[in-house]
Amino acid sequence: MSDEVLIKVDGVSKKFCRSLKKSLWYGVKDIAKEAFGLSSGHDRLRPEEFWAVNDVSFEVKRGECLGLIGRNGAGKTTLLKMLNGLIKPDKGRIEMRGRVGALIALGAGFNPILTGRENIYVNGSVLGLTKQEVGEKIEEIIDFAEIGDFIDSPVQNYSSGMQIRLGFAVASTLKPDVLILDEVLAVGDANFQSKCFQRIGKIVESAAVIFVSHYAYQIKKMCDRVILLDHGIMVEDGEAGKVLETYQNSQPLQIRESLILRGDDVREVAIENITTKVSTGEFLEFDLIISMEKKAQCAQSYLNLVDGADIVHAQVVIPDLERLIPYGHNRYHIKIGPLFLATGRYSGNFMLYGSGGKTTLAHLRHCFNFEFLGVPNLGPVYYPPSTVTPLRHQDKLSRKLLNE
Repeated sequence: MSDEVLIKVDGVSKKFCRSLKKSLWYGVKDIAKEAFGLSSGHDRLRPEEFWAVNDVSFEVKRGECLGLIGRNGAGKTTLLKMLNGLIKPDKGRIEMRGRVGALIALGAGFNPILTGRENIYVNGSVLGLTKQEVGEKIEEIIDFAEIGDFIDSPVQNYSSGMQIRLGFAVASTLKPDVLILDEVLAVGDANFQSKCFQRIGKIVESAAVIFVSHYAYQIKKMCDRVILLDHGIMVEDGEAGKVLETYQNSQPLQIRESLILRGDDVREVAIENITTKVSTGEFLEFDLIISMEKKAQCAQSYLNLVDGADIVHAQVVIPDLERLIPYGHNRYHIKIGPLFLATGRYSGNFMLYGSGGKTTLAHLRHCFNFEFLGVPNLGPVYYPPSTVTPLRHQDKLSRKLLNE
């Protein structure tokens, strides 16, 4: 990694207003004050205003990939827009050196009525390249984006996946000194994501990269250093694994009984006797209770293990429940694993569907919590096996239960 600093952010802040009318009025007042050389008062909040980014400072050197993480609304995209010059900060200073390539929104920088080929040339000219220089790279861009048959079609006719592939191909192929990427790998198939990871790895060798993702394994794989943002404030700046662990453990996990949905045929659905602590390679076990008003065919049954940001880390298919669920009170013992997750706290979302997957029999969100202990394994979503053991079936529900 070089000692050359390509991105320098010093005490940057940006505020927004929740009220549109007040926002317009504040804007008029600020423009008038600046026109007369008066202080606009950017250092204080007015009614309905809030800090989207508040006093953030950092540097990124050539050869370094910096990750930005935080919950939705933490200020990540606002910060990236300021870095790319789309909006200006209310306080602080930003220095960007060299050619900047950015992909911070789906289709950003594309003219929808121009073809993909024409947009490549437009983007190249924005980056300061001549038509000849773009022409030398255009076939490489088209091949990487894998949209050769549609390159001469208007971009407005592209799918979201095609737009993100073309945008990433343009931003990464034209040799930027600074590359800014915001959730660009959330769209696209696994093969394209793998190509993107390889391309980012090559770019980092000669550029400074800022990478935003909600997926811990992507951040861990690509970034040397990570900044954690929370409500616009920089909470931590350090080694990727350490900051990711802080983020994982800071997310609140709560039982939300109000989010239990039941179909008309389901009298009761609950999860009991959950394992509260699981270590690497161990099993998660619990009892599933389903009380039915009448027998029903279960078409699909699965469980998502999510973190505090609702990011799915594991999806478990429960195959033995994909059959006729008897009328009455049923109790099943579910055993899932062995589990290999990142160290932290998780909750479970349980889903039960009938009629070929078209009818929701039960949907429990955050129906239990557990803590995972052991060596962190920040990989993508995976599918651990599960077993189901019927414990008890009561043919009839009590009259009291039915009459409630």
